[in-house]
Amino acid sequence: MTDTPQYIYTIQPTRAAMLTADPTPEEAAVLDRHISYLQDLTAAGVVILAGRTLNSDPSSFGIVVFKAADLAVAERIMQNDPAVSAGVMQAKLYPYRVALMGGR
Repeated sequence: MTDTPQYIYTIQPTRAAMLTADPTPEEAAVLDRHISYLQDLTAAGVVILAGRTLNSDPSSFGIVVFKAADLAVAERIMQNDPAVSAGVMQAKLYPYRVALMGGR
């Protein structure tokens, strides 16, 4: 797909009740910034795909698959995600490679 290294980070809410009840106003504001951040990275060609599972139990998670020059840059991208930096989501980063991808 590309020679640029790829990474994935998983995110999960730090407050599980956010999935079954409305987010607090503070959480909602952070989530708006989170979506804008990912939209900007997608427009810049950094994010390959982002999404979340549709279940509302504690096993729910989101993923962001993206390109970065190296692990340090990938870590910064993840840590700069407003949901992560504000502590609304916890995140884990992994090296990744898209092997197959259908057209959209």
